[in-house]
Amino acid sequence: MPFTRLATVFIPLSLIAALLAACSGESSSNASEESAGPGSSTVVATTTILGSIAGDIVACADPAATVTTLMPVGADPHDFAPSSQQVAQIVQADLVIANGLGLEAGLDDALDNARSDGATVLEIAELVDPIPFGEHADDHADDHADEAATEDEDEHGSEDPHVWFDMTRMATAAELIGAQLATTGGTAYAECGTEVADRIRAAEAEVRATLESVPADRRILVTDHDALGYLADAYGYEIAGTVIPSGTTLAEPSSADLAELVSVIVAEDVPAIFANSAEPSTLADAVAAETGRDVQVVSLYVGSLGEPGSGAEDYLSMMATDANLIATALTR
Repeated sequence: MPFTRLATVFIPLSLIAALLAACSGESSSNASEESAGPGSSTVVATTTILGSIAGDIVACADPAATVTTLMPVGADPHDFAPSSQQVAQIVQADLVIANGLGLEAGLDDALDNARSDGATVLEIAELVDPIPFGEHADDHADDHADEAATEDEDEHGSEDPHVWFDMTRMATAAELIGAQLATTGGTAYAECGTEVADRIRAAEAEVRATLESVPADRRILVTDHDALGYLADAYGYEIAGTVIPSGTTLAEPSSADLAELVSVIVAEDVPAIFANSAEPSTLADAVAAETGRDVQVVSLYVGSLGEPGSGAEDYLSMMATDANLIATALTR
């Protein structure tokens, strides 16, 4: 995937924050289906990442069944709003597989209603040892860590929901999903959960090798929002700063936040800002331009899988693609 080069037109920092409102867009609400599901039970996954993992598990156990994934490819989980049809699917489901920890804020009411109507809602993030926000910010980011953490607690709670960026945690998630499906569909689902978990752990070894190929002094990340804490924790990286000083894409940075980020990028000689393929990179482009240096803006698959042909069509390929993009950008 080609990199997006730094913007050639400088945008004053006093105006950058105002661009944020124009950067958010509505996501399509069309649900997709994967070949998965526990027999006659109705299974719904919220994100494409969870849909990929659940789909692999249940396709292994019963290829004739289906699981519905609510969010379309390319949707940002932070601002996804379900259609009335999707709300009905959630409420009527026997099992809903959600990320939790506030990631899918637009689904909170529907998930609560599903629980009230007797559905099982399996929220993965809280079950895989979540970490606090901002745990891997470096010294330059510490001045704003408390402020950002407070914003994140308002949006998500104190724990980081972006657990899929640690593949060992997602291997555990596969085992949990398989075990839950087995309670209604039989032991084959638990066995398939273990099989998918083993595949994730095997693929993680390659991702680890890619990310650890970056010299230790170059393992510095600047991101569009605070989403890569688990990756930093697992693979020895530091978060130097974020364009949006929050764990959600819905927050708004101030001009002072952005000016300080420019200073951090220059001081750390950071070669890239990692943006989110689900969101416009206007702010990241402007920050890169303001540094006056050859800072690339590189789009990662953050909250969603990629389209067919993207090299990120399922969870394992998404992680491999993101690892390659990060390593290439930081070693150029």
